Amino acid sequence: MLSSPMILIVDDDPGIQRLLSRYLSEQGFVTAVAGDGKSMDAFLGKQHPDLIIMDLMLPGEDGLSLVRRLRVSGNIPIIMLTARGEDIDRIIGLEMGADDYLAKPFNPRELLARVRAVLRRGTEAVEQNDLSSAGDFLFGDFNLDINRRLLFQQGEELRLTSGEIELLIVLVQHPNRVLTRDHLMDLLNSGSDDPFDRSIDVRITRLRSKIESNPATPLYIRTVWGKGYRFTPQGTLEK
Repeated sequence: MLSSPMILIVDDDPGIQRLLSRYLSEQGFVTAVAGDGKSMDAFLGKQHPDLIIMDLMLPGEDGLSLVRRLRVSGNIPIIMLTARGEDIDRIIGLEMGADDYLAKPFNPRELLARVRAVLRRGTEAVEQNDLSSAGDFLFGDFNLDINRRLLFQQGEELRLTSGEIELLIVLVQHPNRVLTRDHLMDLLNSGSDDPFDRSIDVRITRLRSKIESNPATPLYIRTVWGKGYRFTPQGTLEK
């Protein structure tokens, strides 16, 4: 029998802790809470949650710093909670490695949908392309193991978040094709009602920083101005 996913809620507001713990438990998740970075570290020293819900406004070490530190040490999926209107913090959080964000105040049902989407991105098999059966995709000196959702460069594993690896898989499934931001969001099952959402752009930037020798002049993930992005597995400069 499969165990229920465990979610760690990092928020210093007891009301939010109780609300999320109760609601997510009713939806079949196992929950734990931490009020600050020290409590989070103590929990992570003993258990490994499947996902972390992280408030950015925390006493002591703030949420942005915690997200950055968590990305250096591992790849646990993270959903940020931000105050409404704090677009800069939201974008910075995504750049540092968060997988998704939600502005306060929020509807618990929307949070539940985002939790399920982030967990699904990290666990479901890629079924829409023959690449999933082939297992590996090679480009440059990289080897993308699609079945295990791992990326290697010359035999060394590169740390990618669940959102980054899912984006890379989508890109390699559509080589040499221009994909608009909206199309990418649809393929990633992460559509947003926010017309100013930049999560795709931020994720592209993060992915480029990990696979491009010069992210300012990318060889693999090209910007097609006014249209979107194109993945070129041959990795050669265009004349």
